[in-house]
Amino acid sequence: MLGLAFLGLVPAVGLAVAVWAASLPLRDASLADRAWGLLVAAPAVVYAWHLAAGWSAADRATWMFALLALWALRLAAHITWRNRGHGEDRRYAAMRREHGAAFPLRSLFTVFLLQAVLAWVVSWPLLAGAAHPRGFGIWDLIGATLALFGIVFETIADAQLARFKADPASHGQVLRHGLWRWSRHPNYFGEACVWWGLGCMAVAGGGLPAAWALASPILMTVLLLKVSGVSLLEQDIAERRPGYADYVRRTSPFIPRPPRP
Repeated sequence: MLGLAFLGLVPAVGLAVAVWAASLPLRDASLADRAWGLLVAAPAVVYAWHLAAGWSAADRATWMFALLALWALRLAAHITWRNRGHGEDRRYAAMRREHGAAFPLRSLFTVFLLQAVLAWVVSWPLLAGAAHPRGFGIWDLIGATLALFGIVFETIADAQLARFKADPASHGQVLRHGLWRWSRHPNYFGEACVWWGLGCMAVAGGGLPAAWALASPILMTVLLLKVSGVSLLEQDIAERRPGYADYVRRTSPFIPRPPRP
């Protein structure tokens, strides 16, 4: 199992290096974001290749890998569509200005290979599911339902945000309707649900010995809340959107709930 886990790291690293090479002539390190879903899926392909013999449509692993494919394809398509024509994300542009001529090589390690390792850890529920593929009990149903809910929830949130940004009248305004009325980051909440759902299915198959796979949803939740998600996005957004401070006061940062009066 350990050897197969590390074997899964190989395609993630290979894909990350390939995307890094493509980013150099384009001067666009945000290609790493477009590839994130594929970086997570790459190790899962290795797990399935080695362990998929005899899987049926009713097996736990089949459902887990189907959910992963749906998640990865949706996310890659969404980020590619969202970023088209906008150039390099301002986060990476700031890093490029800070590091100057050293940024291209530095980005290989601090952006692309780092994301490959994180994606590999996030893929661990799929390894646990592939190792314990058969059966589909109540906890599998709960996990699959939670993961599918998360995919639908983040899809709706992303669509609402895209429509809001496309409306010229919304420039400088704050999105306060739809799912964004209940959470400041409903897309991130949906993302966390996906991985807690898959983690639930992993433990449903392997029991307590498979609890190591919960490192995936724990890591994803920490990233979404403290690293690349909520904390990073809200560092300076109040300066760019005057109504955001009131939005913060009224609206839950993550888990949806009715807004405060």
